[in-house]
Amino acid sequence: MGIGLVDPILRPIAEDLGAGPSEVSLLFTSYLAVMGVAMLGTGWVSSRIGAKRTLLLGLADIIVGAGLAGLQDTVGAIVGFRALWGLGNALFIATALATIVSASRGSVAQAIILYEAALGLGIAAGPLVGGALGGISWRGPFFGVSALMAVALVAVWTTLPEADQRPRPTPLSAPLRALRHRGLLTVGVTALLYNVGFFTLLAFTPFPLALSAEGTGLVFFGWGLFLAVASVWVAPWVQRHVGTYRGMVGALLGFAAVLAVMGVWTEQRAVLVAGVVLAGGLLGVNNTLITETVMKVSPVERGVASAAYSFVRFSGGAVAPWLAGRLGESNAHVPFWVGAAAVVLSVVVLRTGRVFVAAAFAAEDEEAERDARDAPETVARP
Repeated sequence: MGIGLVDPILRPIAEDLGAGPSEVSLLFTSYLAVMGVAMLGTGWVSSRIGAKRTLLLGLADIIVGAGLAGLQDTVGAIVGFRALWGLGNALFIATALATIVSASRGSVAQAIILYEAALGLGIAAGPLVGGALGGISWRGPFFGVSALMAVALVAVWTTLPEADQRPRPTPLSAPLRALRHRGLLTVGVTALLYNVGFFTLLAFTPFPLALSAEGTGLVFFGWGLFLAVASVWVAPWVQRHVGTYRGMVGALLGFAAVLAVMGVWTEQRAVLVAGVVLAGGLLGVNNTLITETVMKVSPVERGVASAAYSFVRFSGGAVAPWLAGRLGESNAHVPFWVGAAAVVLSVVVLRTGRVFVAAAFAAEDEEAERDARDAPETVARP
């Protein structure tokens, strides 16, 4: 919800503080850059203080960063506290994904669907709350994020049990070493390139959309709702009937096509609204499939794989919001075309690692078949 709360107020912040799109977009750039680099240290921290304490530390950082950002009077100061927010997000996101997968009683796929569904529902609800608070003041959503993270902190503190065993300490170099695995690096670079399109949609679209905070919130509510539905129901169907690799390629090419259409008809508000909502469904499918792939494509621990993957996609994609804002100040069409081109390039990169994706899921299928063959037959009793 914290991600979606801020999106409806990008334009009001620019108008109130006299800033352009490229300056306001630095709220995303500082957040993503710090979060990406900090991902390298999440495994080192969580393996020493435990997953629960790492989650609590991350939430506390977000509470402080978001609250102080809402008290500032310059874009530069807000950007600075968004960086602190990004540090907290890094500690939380990488640890949360690994914790959910480890704690789940079902398969990795089921755990990831749960994770993506929670993200999707939060992203859907966030713009509604952010739009309502932003209609009062652009500072409201920042304080709203602090309040939400305080609730999350209490929830984690009171409901998440401590691990039975202390984890083996992870060296700082583990995520970088993990990227030597060709499959993990390929998926990470794929995500980096598609994030250029993703953050163009998220950080730049509110400017040509030219709606109030409430109106922007409603549009991105539709985006997040479609993302959640696609993550939970559409992505598993696509995986069963089309396959993981083909499903990712189809979702990415569809997203590129949507961005291209938005680039051609940027002045048409109805096209932008439809494009944002439709992109949510395509992103929901891709997010679920690519996250599951990250958890399976390399032999390293899941927490290390998540951190390595997130480092590549977030730190590399940090330039996208600023670039979109800068290009959009000269021509509002160009950011969408650049985003579409980057997403198409992500498909080219993904194709080079097709064999690793296939091998990861083939090994799981063979293991499931072997378990089914080895399982003792049960005899029905009256």
